[in-house]
Amino acid sequence: MSEVTYKQAITQALADELEADEDVLLLGEDIGAAGGVFKATEGLWERFGGQRVRDTPISEQAIVGAAIGASIRGLKPVAEIMFGDFAATCFDGIVNELPKYRYMTGGQVTLPVTIRMTVGAGGGFGAQHSQAVENWFLSIPGLKLVVPATPADAYGLLRAAIRDPDPVLYFEHKGLYNLKGELSGDGAPLALGSADVARAGEDVTVVATQAMRHRALAAADALADEGISVEVIDPRTLVPLDLNAIRASVDRTNRLVVVQEAAFAGTWGASLIAKVVQDGFESLDAPPRLVAAEDTPIPYAEALEDAWLPSVDDIAAAVRATAAF
Repeated sequence: MSEVTYKQAITQALADELEADEDVLLLGEDIGAAGGVFKATEGLWERFGGQRVRDTPISEQAIVGAAIGASIRGLKPVAEIMFGDFAATCFDGIVNELPKYRYMTGGQVTLPVTIRMTVGAGGGFGAQHSQAVENWFLSIPGLKLVVPATPADAYGLLRAAIRDPDPVLYFEHKGLYNLKGELSGDGAPLALGSADVARAGEDVTVVATQAMRHRALAAADALADEGISVEVIDPRTLVPLDLNAIRASVDRTNRLVVVQEAAFAGTWGASLIAKVVQDGFESLDAPPRLVAAEDTPIPYAEALEDAWLPSVDDIAAAVRATAAF
């Protein structure tokens, strides 16, 4: 076992896949000699060379287009969009080309493309560089959505994403880059679609991803002193979503709180609650609650950004109300 940061786990996963498979290559702005804007590709250009760690023009359309073309020709590109918010500029390639090629060719062509994007508020990057853009892609069949919250998950899920024969969008939370954790020595990929029970509990099920996973765990620690036992589940991937693990937990606790770093509408949290209510209404002893951000652009000012994000206290209050219903 070795302790690394979330960012170092990503760098290590990229290095291990480049080493393991000569068809893997990286594409993105400043990912070469500069090591990436967040230094997540630092050292890879020196180790693997400019043919496999390729700097691109400042054009997200070109990055995604090149990744599509390379994958059709048999390579396994890993494209970096830097800030996930910039995916809006290459939306056509991500939603109209990547997920549909295999379907429209009757399975004759696969697109093993991984697109890395940084997401998340909390760093004062402002409204155009802080969004949880994974929610933009929920309704697009053919895309897998990965949202790691720990160094071990960041490593194992990225290796799995690169090896997947279909397109995967891999979302890195910039607020977690310095989070430390253990990596196992075997270097094995993690299966996509397998949730992690981050904390076992009996009274209320809390489902949360990325930074909200850690806030949910802090809330669970505080609530334990009040006699409320909280089970925290991290889906790790939104598509495929491990509904079986979530349903099994709700069947035991009979209560559900979902926490997300996004406003309420059109999100994975709202969709999850709708699914649980539709398929397992009889298991619920209280209305499910969604702890979400405010329905505004993400503020730049630190105090306003803190108020915008769901806090540990917000999560604890929702769990108390659900447990007391």
